[in-house]
Amino acid sequence: MATIKLTADKFKSDIFDYTTEKEWKYKGERPAIIDFYADWCGPCKMVSPIMEELSDEYAGKVDIYKVDTEVEQELSAVFGIRSIPSILFVPTEGQPMMQPGALPKPAFKEVIEKELLQTV
Repeated sequence: MATIKLTADKFKSDIFDYTTEKEWKYKGERPAIIDFYADWCGPCKMVSPIMEELSDEYAGKVDIYKVDTEVEQELSAVFGIRSIPSILFVPTEGQPMMQPGALPKPAFKEVIEKELLQTV
């Protein structure tokens, strides 16, 4: 399972429609990670292969999306993305959590296990 490119339209249909809803209500069936990145960003290039590995390791458990901040400027503005990479962790219940900056793979796995899957 590869990471999924996310456009503003796909975000509104699959994740959360910020144009019609005021309160956060996640539409997905599985927890998600949304990687806000840009092609020219060095740290983003370090995170990208980690995201691909995680999408394989957690296939069917966690959906992993990528948002190109250069293309999806509206979506980036909605979340107030000021630095990239910025990672949005979206549990099935409760509020999403934004984490700016590149993280090592063990840190991603810890958040996935503790916050998204709540297995620890």
